[in-house]
Amino acid sequence: MSDAKPATIATDIAGIKAGHKRYLFPCAAPYYRDPIVIAGASGVTVVDSDGKEYLDCFSGILTTALGHCHPEVVERIQEQLETLGHTSTLYVTENHIEMARRLAQIAPGGLNKTFFTNSGTEAVETAVMAARMYTGRNDVIALRYGYSGRSLLATNLTGHAAWRPLDSSAPGIKHVMSPYPYRCPFKSPCDESCIDAFGRDLEEAIETTTNGRPAAFMAETIQGLGGYIVPPAGYFQRAAEIIRSYGGVFICDEVQAGFGRSGDKWFGIEHWDVEPDLMVMAKAIANGFPVAATIARDEIADAWTAKTISTFGGNPVGMAAAIATNDVMVREDVPARSAERGRQLRTGLDALQQEFPWIGEVRGMGLMQALEIVEDPASKKPDGAKAKAFLEATKTEGLLVGLGGLNGHVVRLGPSMLITEDEIGEALARLRRACTRIATP
Repeated sequence: MSDAKPATIATDIAGIKAGHKRYLFPCAAPYYRDPIVIAGASGVTVVDSDGKEYLDCFSGILTTALGHCHPEVVERIQEQLETLGHTSTLYVTENHIEMARRLAQIAPGGLNKTFFTNSGTEAVETAVMAARMYTGRNDVIALRYGYSGRSLLATNLTGHAAWRPLDSSAPGIKHVMSPYPYRCPFKSPCDESCIDAFGRDLEEAIETTTNGRPAAFMAETIQGLGGYIVPPAGYFQRAAEIIRSYGGVFICDEVQAGFGRSGDKWFGIEHWDVEPDLMVMAKAIANGFPVAATIARDEIADAWTAKTISTFGGNPVGMAAAIATNDVMVREDVPARSAERGRQLRTGLDALQQEFPWIGEVRGMGLMQALEIVEDPASKKPDGAKAKAFLEATKTEGLLVGLGGLNGHVVRLGPSMLITEDEIGEALARLRRACTRIATP
């Protein structure tokens, strides 16, 4: 038995960080010049290995929707693990059916049949394949500034060069202009008159870059990685009308905006009174457990006649986590909570914009709010360096936020939908101190 003294906390942290560099792919880089080593979390509080506490306003990219380690979700998972841990889709379980039933109840329109997977990427892959089989067509239209995941297909659907690692392209993917009001190419300020222009761009893309017979148009209702880009009113009605007029279907991506985060509605697309043909979701669905889903109209789901399987999709433990999460979401009425706390957050962010002119725009819906950082409001030139400095400043102030935007120049906030009024107030105070840090020479 060794007489050596136990390693100090500092030595352990250094070893963890060294191990990250030694054993993990560097393409998945953590935030900050000196990364945070997270040791534990509860609610909206995250604790690092030094014992420092952070107020989490990014929720693991909008995933811990009820806060970290919600006791009801944890208890349900533990109970399920003691009963049945795994089956695969070759067998039927009550949890699998129950969660699918719940999704059918809250999903818009005629969306009724679900295929469960493990990530948003897989949900997108499932939706695109289903759309192609149903229509008998190949071309899929996506938005610039959009993000769809990390597979070969998903990175080709993504409209950010930095997130497209290969020179080769997956066949059948076309991109059209993003309805990005702050940087609208047609009119400033962007308004409903721009809808026809965006519609013409979509129609022209179909008629010039496809064979005129597209399978689908796919879009996030609020573009997440793009920087919480909210389209102008009427955009989705027009886009859905156009794609259907050419015989295609509309795939709605709710991976980030879904499950009440946008406020007042369960899904972002409901704000525009549009019924999608397929919808993908993940992240908040199981409060951090790896669950994702693709839900479709009956005739689209039924058109998939080839064999398929998901080894882990719909597994009993994941479904238990999703059911427990749904129970809490319904009881707490998270759409209403997101709207109320979102208004409080937005009011505070608008005040920061008035004080710090390099905040070019505040935008978002519910508890999905963003600050677009620019060199000056007149030029609107993106300032990724300042946004990165802002991220470091929020770390110093004990606040976790995210970055996005084509130039990494958009600060993103997406806290737990159970965050309290006092916690939002504290987050705003820390944000202001972070702004002051980088505004002071």
